[in-house]
Amino acid sequence: MTEFTNVTVVKKANIYFDGKVSSRTIKFSDGSSKTLGFMLPGEYTFNTADKELMEILEGDLQILLPGNDAWQTVKGGESFEVPANASFAIKIVAPTDYCCSYIK
Repeated sequence: MTEFTNVTVVKKANIYFDGKVSSRTIKFSDGSSKTLGFMLPGEYTFNTADKELMEILEGDLQILLPGNDAWQTVKGGESFEVPANASFAIKIVAPTDYCCSYIK
């Protein structure tokens, strides 16, 4: 899917890590939401409340998922899932465009 229709977009940006990571929230009529975001090179740690599906639209990164000892490389066109109530580390190698779906 390359676009969303019939959605509500929250105007205020979610800004993290001194502006190196930002996103906008999109709400759907069924009550679900996603964020569309952009990450600049750097190392970041995120915490989840809900299970997340991270689709990497463009970019290059490494991810250390909960319970894993090895970093995994993820590039544009690939995705990964993060469990609910977890913490994960991410190293952005090249500017990265993403879509995050929250799974309840």
